[in-house]
Amino acid sequence: MTEDEGAKKHQKKNEAQSEADLKSKDGGLVLAEFSGWIEETEELFDTTDESLAKENEVFDEKMVYGAQPLIVGKGRLFPGLDEHMLKAEVGKEYEVVISPEKGAGPRDPKLVELHPIREFLRQDIEPQVGMEVTVRSRKATIVAMTAGRVRIDFNNKLAGRTLKYKYKIVSKPSKPKEIAELLLKMSYGTADGFDVHHHGKDYKITLPDACKYDQKWLLAKYRVVTDMRDILEAEKVSFIEEYAKPKAEDELETEAGTKESKSATPEAEDKKEESETIPQDKPASKPSDEERE
Repeated sequence: MTEDEGAKKHQKKNEAQSEADLKSKDGGLVLAEFSGWIEETEELFDTTDESLAKENEVFDEKMVYGAQPLIVGKGRLFPGLDEHMLKAEVGKEYEVVISPEKGAGPRDPKLVELHPIREFLRQDIEPQVGMEVTVRSRKATIVAMTAGRVRIDFNNKLAGRTLKYKYKIVSKPSKPKEIAELLLKMSYGTADGFDVHHHGKDYKITLPDACKYDQKWLLAKYRVVTDMRDILEAEKVSFIEEYAKPKAEDELETEAGTKESKSATPEAEDKKEESETIPQDKPASKPSDEERE
């Protein structure tokens, strides 16, 4: 067997192992591109494709489009999509139709309520059909309005709907550090500034200044810990906050002077000395009588 044949065989073995890992019952974290529609109306409700989002007028400026991290096989997705992705191969495109029972579940008529319009007006909310509102700490959608009353639906907007997904699993990360950073992105929205280190199943994450006083992080970190225990089988997760003592003004001035002296090269000093020793031309003066003669 030649060296090239051996390399190709090794590559195929790794690819086969990757596919086998993805098809395992344990699932795990994957990077995937996907789009979801309500089959009956062809309404696009979710996508990682920026151009498709713009075409369907659901573009979100706050969203970073492209492949997104998903946790497969842990009950984090709609059951029908979760089951299908467990059997998927990396790099292949799939289309799957999901029944309401395997999707957001059946619609519950008991979750539709009538509320006086004054409840919303007191909160400076002008109710409109289709508007999403929060009532008693629960999210709901306004589905109808009558004289003085508003009908709101606490059902998931996808409840009772047949869903259609098109997706492709781009990769299945295997490095613990990369997986930890993706879990941070899933829960907090970004992994920028976080410094992740691990020794075995002991993980230490140094926090960036941006999240130390962020209420969003206070909630996100518990999801991060849960996900790291579930996906990475982490036994210990430590979050490290570092606070450096502010430097006094005289220290900052000293540092600035040190940097300035270091930036002055020998060539620059020579030029400076040279410019100081070369006599400058004197301005022209009125000639004397002797010079005229």
